[in-house]
Amino acid sequence: MTPLKTVLVLCTGNSCRSQMAEAILNHDLAGRVHALSAGTVPQPKVADGAIEALKLAGLPTAGLFPKDVDAVLNQPIDLVVTVCDNAKESCPVFPRPVPRIHQPFHDPHGEPLESFVAVRDDIRARLVPAVRAALGL
Repeated sequence: MTPLKTVLVLCTGNSCRSQMAEAILNHDLAGRVHALSAGTVPQPKVADGAIEALKLAGLPTAGLFPKDVDAVLNQPIDLVVTVCDNAKESCPVFPRPVPRIHQPFHDPHGEPLESFVAVRDDIRARLVPAVRAALGL
């Protein structure tokens, strides 16, 4: 059996896009990928709209909370995915070389639930295949 590949989804606040991406990757690529997320400037909590959008799709939300990227720097990461331009620009240097891809998504903060749902669906449509391709799954 092939060991799980660890994917770090990095955003600025780690309260919306990266949290939804973590949940989607862990669900859609279960058994092949372990996704975690972090932020360069994490917010105090996950956005209510992100949690609701995940729940509407039947995706688990337990255990989702904003984390600082420093908390995961020493973990064995196989792929870093930046989901916002700011995180791409301020992506930290990891202790060892780590492949990176950039998949920007709209930030729905302050917008109605429909925007969070649209971003959730966009993440599922574009990020899951991009991670599959980047990791050769």
